[in-house]
Amino acid sequence: MDLRQVPLRSALFTPATRPERVGKLPGTGTDLGVVDLEDAVAPTAKGAARAQAREACRALLAAEPAFRLAVRVNAPLSEHVEADVAEALVPGLAAVVVPKVESADDLARVRQLCDDAGLADVALLAGIESALGVLRLDDVLAPGLASAAYFGAEDYVSDLGGERTAEGREVLYARSHVALVARVHGVPVLDQIVPAYDDDDRFRADAAEGRSLGYGGKLCIHPRQVALALEAFTPSADALDRARRLVAHYEEALDAGVGVVTFDGQMVDQPMLRHARSVLSAAGEGS
Repeated sequence: MDLRQVPLRSALFTPATRPERVGKLPGTGTDLGVVDLEDAVAPTAKGAARAQAREACRALLAAEPAFRLAVRVNAPLSEHVEADVAEALVPGLAAVVVPKVESADDLARVRQLCDDAGLADVALLAGIESALGVLRLDDVLAPGLASAAYFGAEDYVSDLGGERTAEGREVLYARSHVALVARVHGVPVLDQIVPAYDDDDRFRADAAEGRSLGYGGKLCIHPRQVALALEAFTPSADALDRARRLVAHYEEALDAGVGVVTFDGQMVDQPMLRHARSVLSAAGEGS
């Protein structure tokens, strides 16, 4: 699957060790459900978690074959990743989430493991959550192995040796850089988590900031955050209406041979037109 072609406004993570939660993922409304074998699983529980993930994913995809389901494996250079791919992944998955990516070789390794396991159609979603990963992101995305990415602020700050703050100034550069490079390569990118899963106002504010930086969606760690993410990254009815009218007016003017196009008292330039089309694209309209 190419994640560039589907809505990616939210990705909800659930531990592989809680298989009863996996079956509930479609009911949350999330665009992508992610069964986590990495951070949410203790080192001593990795083996059992793989078996739980495999059975839970198989059951969910049999019941809901259209649901976009992913598994987050362990880091590409970890001792666990080969077994994760061989023992936990099943046909029908939309993506494999690859954490702590720091080079194109990291993605190439997981791609080869998936291909060898008969999963050539599964997409790779790259987690950028270290200083080196941020610094090398252009090289990471250039080969086209990742069809989506995310920025992991918590691990990034830890790797950097900094301190996480409520204001988030310590991640502003990296957060902006990841959104910028992903856009250059045409890769949809998901924004950082909000750990305070019961603070809706904080999530809304953080999502609005991520949207202003160019992110198209958000990582979620609790089902209640999914609706907030969809709200933040889905254009409003007013925005959609204006974008439709602007694009239609522009195209009609061009067909009529009009060289200078105005709309709502403003001259329509190319940035305005691109923005209107991006609004429509975010809602699944246009191209």
